[in-house]
Amino acid sequence: MASVDWDQLNQEYKFSTPIQIRFSDIDGYLHVNNGIYFSYFEHARAVFLYKVAGWNVLTVGTVVGRIEIDYLRPIHLEDQVEALVRCSRIGNASFDLEQLLVGKNAQGESHVFAKCKCVMVAVDMKTMKPVSVPEEYRLKLADS
Repeated sequence: MASVDWDQLNQEYKFSTPIQIRFSDIDGYLHVNNGIYFSYFEHARAVFLYKVAGWNVLTVGTVVGRIEIDYLRPIHLEDQVEALVRCSRIGNASFDLEQLLVGKNAQGESHVFAKCKCVMVAVDMKTMKPVSVPEEYRLKLADS
């Protein structure tokens, strides 16, 4: 993604949350370490599920079944980053979340820093076995 079309992104992704870059996220190459991106995406997924779907993880949990990250450009300490999240597929017990880390660098240039696809699986919290995505969450995810 060479340039950021903010209007298009706002139409495709209804949810966003700011990402705080901590000094400890920066590695010896002076950019955010690749492993930290997982934490950024994890935080965004948790906020998304709570705020958008009202997901109560104490009754039906979610676990990551698969995750793919494409690193498009490095994030530096002074960059302003937000995470965008949307649900792109809902199966019986699983659903896909597509996520982007977007924002501006210190020079004010807009970028997509990384993209992620995460397959989430709904699980019973007592047995940790897959269960159907509850209808109340399914409807909210479908509208996201």
